[in-house]
Amino acid sequence: MKKIAIVGYGRFGKILHRLFRDDFEVGIFHHDSDPKKIFAFANTIFYCVPIESFEGIIKKHRAYVNKHLLIDTLSVKEHPKKIFAKYLRNTNGRSLLTHPLFGPDSSKDGFARLPIVLDKNTATDDEYLFWKSYFADKGLIVVEISATEHDKLAAQSQGLTHFIGRLLEQMKIHPSPIDTMGTKKLFEVMQQTCNDSWQLFENLQTYNPYTKKMRIQLGSAYEKLYEKLLPKRVKKGTIVFGIQGGRGSFNEEALITYVKKNKIKKYEVKYLYTTEKVLKNLHEGTIDFGLFAIQNATGGVVQESTYAMAKYRFFIQEEFDIMIRHFLMKRKDVPFSDIKTIMAHDQVFKQCVATLKLNYPDYILKTGEGDFIDTAKAAQGLVLGAVSKNTAILGPHILADMYDFDIVDENLQDSKNNLTTFFMARRRK
Repeated sequence: MKKIAIVGYGRFGKILHRLFRDDFEVGIFHHDSDPKKIFAFANTIFYCVPIESFEGIIKKHRAYVNKHLLIDTLSVKEHPKKIFAKYLRNTNGRSLLTHPLFGPDSSKDGFARLPIVLDKNTATDDEYLFWKSYFADKGLIVVEISATEHDKLAAQSQGLTHFIGRLLEQMKIHPSPIDTMGTKKLFEVMQQTCNDSWQLFENLQTYNPYTKKMRIQLGSAYEKLYEKLLPKRVKKGTIVFGIQGGRGSFNEEALITYVKKNKIKKYEVKYLYTTEKVLKNLHEGTIDFGLFAIQNATGGVVQESTYAMAKYRFFIQEEFDIMIRHFLMKRKDVPFSDIKTIMAHDQVFKQCVATLKLNYPDYILKTGEGDFIDTAKAAQGLVLGAVSKNTAILGPHILADMYDFDIVDENLQDSKNNLTTFFMARRRK
């Protein structure tokens, strides 16, 4: 065993070469090198290649295995074990699993007291004892564990550390004059892990079968801790509701229905106009409960609510329906002959398709942008001049009372049984 080959001469291949060069004749080979030359040079081959490339390289090398010992240095262990089993079957080759737990930063001052994991796998007793003794003689701490045990432990150590390092990088944190020792340690974690390639990070997270569970646990722990810091009530003794609509909206009508049914006496309302804002405020802890429409018997699902629900986690406190009737209204100082556009939430138009096509086929049907997606907000905008005065509003009757509009037409909904379903949402406990 006086000659060894190293396949792959990236950052870690160079470290391994530094470890071996005083004791062996070392052949350096690129992963695309001629396998015949590699296997002719030495009987022991170390693979310092990306995890995702490992199977393809072993598959390519299989035909040249002849009493060779193949040793991987990957950061995951069940994966190379399976690959060796697959491609060394029916050959006289053997394999040894290793994971040197050090890199350019930790080994720059030497190898003493640095750990390396060994799993004998299919190596002979003599081969295993040789490398175990060699690494120990170089001052390395040899950790003898199975591939499965390694991956379970690595998911909670190396996998977790690299994930947190990348999280800190995503947050774009920077050193400050008031950083504590703990903060400085976090910067060290970020810098060390992000010095490694994205390929290594991605492979650590996807080729170790136990890192997915780690990420789920981390996410769950974050959510529990985050929610624990939110107030139980925004205002003591008062329930603060956030609703999808503005004053005079069907959402406000639905809220009144809800508080009467549940005999809630003391409450406040935040008019948030969109489901996105409702769920965002619920998540951030600025409201106690959030109300929004999710579907209508005629118009189907409320798309803006569907998209918003995909972004946030919440608990459904209650689901209930109210009957919806739509009225067409305009400003009193504008003759109906000047009206060119009818404005409402897109869900309103879906509930009135047939009626509008029959009675108002030549009018422009428009849904506002931003907060003006809400019909009640659009009605307010019509009064304040933010919406063209030559616009009619299609919405609840109460808007005509609030803004002194003329009602032009009524009951434009296509179905007499025009029920809309609402969610009353709260944060998860």
